[in-house]
Amino acid sequence: MKDFKLAIAECLKSKIEDLTLDEIKELIEVPPNKDMGDYAFPCFKLAKVFRKAPNAIAEDLAKEISLTDDVSKVINLGGYVNFFVSKSEMAKEVIKKVLNEKSNYGKSAFGDGKTVIVEYSSPNIAKPFHIGHIRTTVIGNALYKIYDSQGYNTIRINHLGDYGTQFGKLIVAFKSWGDKSLVEANPIPELLKLYVKFHEVAEEKPELEDEAREWFTKLENGDEEAKELWQWFRTESLKEFKRVYDLLEIEFDSLAGESFYSDKMQSVIDTLNEKGLLQESQGAQIVDLEPYNIPPALIMKNDGSTLYITRDLAAAIYRKQTYDFDKCLYVVGSQQNLHFEQCFKILELMGYEWSKDLNHIPFGMVALEEGTMSTRKGRVVFLEDVLNQAVDKTREIILAKNPNAGDIDAVAKEVGVGAVVFQELSNSRIKDYTFSWEKTLSFDGETGPYVQYTHARCCSVIRKYGQDIDSNIDFSLLQDEGSFEVLKLVESFNQSILVALRKNEPHIITRFVLDLAQAFNKFYHDNPILVDDEELKKARVALVEVTRQTLENGLALLGMKAPHRM
Repeated sequence: MKDFKLAIAECLKSKIEDLTLDEIKELIEVPPNKDMGDYAFPCFKLAKVFRKAPNAIAEDLAKEISLTDDVSKVINLGGYVNFFVSKSEMAKEVIKKVLNEKSNYGKSAFGDGKTVIVEYSSPNIAKPFHIGHIRTTVIGNALYKIYDSQGYNTIRINHLGDYGTQFGKLIVAFKSWGDKSLVEANPIPELLKLYVKFHEVAEEKPELEDEAREWFTKLENGDEEAKELWQWFRTESLKEFKRVYDLLEIEFDSLAGESFYSDKMQSVIDTLNEKGLLQESQGAQIVDLEPYNIPPALIMKNDGSTLYITRDLAAAIYRKQTYDFDKCLYVVGSQQNLHFEQCFKILELMGYEWSKDLNHIPFGMVALEEGTMSTRKGRVVFLEDVLNQAVDKTREIILAKNPNAGDIDAVAKEVGVGAVVFQELSNSRIKDYTFSWEKTLSFDGETGPYVQYTHARCCSVIRKYGQDIDSNIDFSLLQDEGSFEVLKLVESFNQSILVALRKNEPHIITRFVLDLAQAFNKFYHDNPILVDDEELKKARVALVEVTRQTLENGLALLGMKAPHRM
């Protein structure tokens, strides 16, 4: 598709010798008001070169630039040269490209030949897959889809929390109070009860904490009973997790959790020793990061057991050796900022130049209306319950509004799950928020169901049209403001994806599909589509199909479906 920004930069380049074409293109902006044009070039940087005020430079350039097929009008406003794109040319370029590329529209080869790892979700074995996990899960999945759409070889890793002292606690709890048949019947809730009971009893009997540490050390040393119980906890938990991933239609390329690196940590410790980085502190082993204004990192406890950071160091080295990544993203909550700062710094000090390619993608935390979630106290909201209730609520709404709608169960799942996903991705990932059932299950305003309904509305128009859609239309019939606003947004789709990729911010795509849905609904309200005038009808239906396809492609990047009927 024609790059209108580049075409405008080329118009300017013939009059500005002191800037390169790329520099000119980089300076071009989108005006805050559509009455000011589609693009604007600021002349302030040229004041010294031309020895004139920016206003005067803009006035001269506006007079000198010749109109082209791409540019219908040039004016100067203040110190800016403002350009109006040819509406019919925009319509032709956008419609032909979308109708030709279909589900590939928006994709590019931007990352061709590069490998990106996205680590996300990573729930703890034997603990609830609760609403707090949805952020890492859906943000990570959207980032995977965004990078994949731009040609990157993208690897999805679920770094399961399947190792650590909590397993010592769970082994003690199960051996003390557990019932195998109850756990097998209802794994996570029963294991949660045991975990909560351990902490309740440990308040009165602190010696239980020492017993738990002993059992974890046994696990690290390969004790058969410890390994057997740990493996059973892991297997039962994964069955539960799979139901949630199936609801979200999320898959992974690797489920290599913390335990996978248990035999790879000694070489990390050996290298730290060889580099002179490991120091003893009160019987424990640390890396002193004080010279870099970072607190010391604890690598090994005084009982010889390892920590999360030890396994993360081993994991990063293994991933580089295995995948030779260009970038590795860790989609983990912002409360782990210090952990990753320490981890990345240690890898740098170990001499790994690629440590600069490791990126922590933090996000804000989820709280409950009644207070902070706590696994130890059993105060959690199960993610599966949230998703299932969203589906049930959607089914009720569909039955009330359109009881004859096709496969109601399938649509209820697509819209209900989509509502939860969309809400999670609708704000900047770094913001904290309080989980609210009412807000999550609302179908009004700027929501996922609103965008999905807009897609279904497009499908309804196309079904009523009942003919093949092609780009053999009169593009001059799409010069009204409503059509042009829709087409400008569609044209910017790939640009929005690239901004989301560079910022690792899926909410940019959420905002894009919302803006497109709103622009289309305004066009739909103001312009009858299935009119008697055949040429006008063909042109407007083509616009409807272009909108539908772009909405579908945008929702797919968020991990959402685009229902054809609602």
